[in-house]
Amino acid sequence: MAQDTGMPDIQLDKAELYREDIFTDRKAGTIRRLIPVLIDGSTDPKRAVLYSGQTQLLTPNGVLPLGFEIEAVTLEEAVAKFPAAVKSALEQAIEEAREFRRESASRIVVPDVGGGALPGGGKIKL
Repeated sequence: MAQDTGMPDIQLDKAELYREDIFTDRKAGTIRRLIPVLIDGSTDPKRAVLYSGQTQLLTPNGVLPLGFEIEAVTLEEAVAKFPAAVKSALEQAIEEAREFRRESASRIVVPDVGGGALPGGGKIKL
């Protein structure tokens, strides 16, 4: 009888395997091309090749890594669409940061009724 170690059972999906090619200019970023393959390693012609990009932007708060999908059929098309994909990913990251800031600012801290340093535990509730 095998013991349950509490560790997750992680398995690869044999029907969703890809071979990865990486292209970079060593300056602006990286393009990953994911080529669908069958379990024997041969190319799967029934599934589309996928492209994604990665870059890093220097901000006043440090380096911001960006990862994004690129809608393309060829490497040449992916290279041509890289700048627009970076811009879109950056706009999305900025909007997510703004949303996080709004959510953080709208949080109201309510002291616990029974605790606190003041006698009576504080009665203020918002």
